Amino acid sequence: MRSLTPRRARRDRARAAGSAASPVAVVAGLALLLAACVPDSGTAGESPGAHERARRLSVTIRRGLAPPDLVRTAGSALGLEVRLRVHDGTAAAVARLARAATATPRAAAGGGEGEGGEGVDVAFVSGHHAQALARAGLLTRLRPELIPNLGNLHPEAGLLPHDRGNRYSVPYTWGTTGICYRADLVRRPPTSWNDLLDPPAWARGRVTMMTADRALALPALKALGYSVNTTDDERLAAAARRLLAAKRTLLAYDDVTAGERLLRGEAILAQTRDGACPTGEPYIRFTVPREGGDLWTETMVIPRGARDPEAAHAFVNHMLAPGTHAWVPEHTGYKVPNRPAMERALARAGEDRPQLRMTPADLLRHEPLVDLGEHAGKYARLAARVAEG
Repeated sequence: MRSLTPRRARRDRARAAGSAASPVAVVAGLALLLAACVPDSGTAGESPGAHERARRLSVTIRRGLAPPDLVRTAGSALGLEVRLRVHDGTAAAVARLARAATATPRAAAGGGEGEGGEGVDVAFVSGHHAQALARAGLLTRLRPELIPNLGNLHPEAGLLPHDRGNRYSVPYTWGTTGICYRADLVRRPPTSWNDLLDPPAWARGRVTMMTADRALALPALKALGYSVNTTDDERLAAAARRLLAAKRTLLAYDDVTAGERLLRGEAILAQTRDGACPTGEPYIRFTVPREGGDLWTETMVIPRGARDPEAAHAFVNHMLAPGTHAWVPEHTGYKVPNRPAMERALARAGEDRPQLRMTPADLLRHEPLVDLGEHAGKYARLAARVAEG
């Protein structure tokens, strides 16, 4: 096996961090919290002097998903000063948007000039979180005429249940969750989520699983034949019992460095998102268990109160340009729902990253994650129970 170089380690951490969801202690009842944050006045973003500040665009994106030269290239293409912040999980971005919604009109419009300024013009958040934000009235309805590159998207990108028709969000990356494994160290390839939950003797102590609440619940729910969006208390309790039993056989919970553990041979089976599995390395394989996986998305949204909605739309359109969007699959291993961008990436990186060859139809065979409204806190409580057990 090829040794893990510092450069390779940095790349793997970036891919895994880009895929990791929020920590176990996710805000419970997200939709209710956001609804309570919506100010009575609908005039956010119309403060005096807003147009003078409109040439500055504030963007928050998940770590590892932005091209390193994005500030320069987007700023040059759009004639804007782009300020880019990164977050490690959607919960941080959602909390920031909620705080901005309750700020004064000047602050909500991006009036804060320092690092503490809460203004956000474009945010990258998970699809089910975008759904919650839209329900709470915190997102701008998109104007397709200002995003002509929407035509690059696969038709399936408009069928996702968290936002059918892409009214409030545009999918940026999408994929599924499965098992990443060392083909040279396993005695047989994994085929079921039970290979993680109740591993054979030769794999015990060499398995990792994810910790973010929805991802943590996934293997147990699918192994039991339940929906990844279930809110049934008895089914969630059964999933918690399976996860607590599995905890005794794990090497670690790891959302970030599971790929590195596999490369070192420390782990031989790991629950990961598809793009976080370093299949470009020898002996590393990725599979979705026979019980099925999820369909997750990372989306672009424009918060209500963006300083310059037209500039924000222009930025979204820039990110959908094939040359810009192709950076994601070429350099991170994550798929994008952009047909010409994926064609370009497959021509360059398809042999090294076989999971890039999953088609939109392949992905739609898995179960899309949706917002659970007032029941969202049940998954946070399940994760807390497993963490404490």
